[in-house]
Amino acid sequence: MSTTHAIGRRKTSIARVYLKKGKGNVSVNNRDLTNYFATTMLQYKVNQPFALTDTAGQYDVKVSVVGGGVTGQAEAIRLGISRALVSINPDFRLTLKPDGLMTRDPRMVERKKFGQKKARKRFQFSKR
Repeated sequence: MSTTHAIGRRKTSIARVYLKKGKGNVSVNNRDLTNYFATTMLQYKVNQPFALTDTAGQYDVKVSVVGGGVTGQAEAIRLGISRALVSINPDFRLTLKPDGLMTRDPRMVERKKFGQKKARKRFQFSKR
């Protein structure tokens, strides 16, 4: 089987995911998953598509991720892995869709407007 490529995005993170048959090794930016994501919650998010589709340990994953923070990167990788699994087997879509793993989260940081402190916060108003 050849390598399957998919892209996942979340906030400003972009993850390029390469999936191929293997023993379940996951490397993120040429580092091991447990080394890149320290907390077990982030590691769980990355492995969630495999757990739901009962394919844990069947695919090797190589990820190149840029931008954003660690949570955004983990969720971008999760979406990329989900898309790659669906391209391998379209039946996985019925398993992943109800848990929200096939949906791109469109929420982004709102831009700062001129004449204001932040996106919504104004400078202090003084009546006198």
